[in-house]
Amino acid sequence: QVQLVESGGGPVQAGDSLRLSCVVSGLTFSNHAMAWFRQAPGKEREFVAGISESGGAVSYADSVKGRFTVSRDNAKNTVSLQMNTLKPEDTAVYSCASHGGGAWDAPGSYRYWGRGIQVTVSP
Repeated sequence: QVQLVESGGGPVQAGDSLRLSCVVSGLTFSNHAMAWFRQAPGKEREFVAGISESGGAVSYADSVKGRFTVSRDNAKNTVSLQMNTLKPEDTAVYSCASHGGGAWDAPGSYRYWGRGIQVTVSP
């Protein structure tokens, strides 16, 4: 059974930093690109960041470039998202997902998803 479990979310203030982690089990982690998506209330799920199988290639949404950093540790089956200089508009439920094929920024390209974790940024 494939499981993706996020951790590290919570309430913070604008300008603070937060690090999300996602531990994956039940699949060969190093064979899958991974991504972080987020969904704010009343909005569609949006791509945040993606990372290739080896970690050699990354991609970010324009809204987080320069503030967020995605990384992975294939020895620990973990993908992380370091979020700096957080803004109230970053408030959302953040989910990690394993890539199944297709465009990195399309939710339909991901086969397995974590339950998500809340990040709330207050002004």
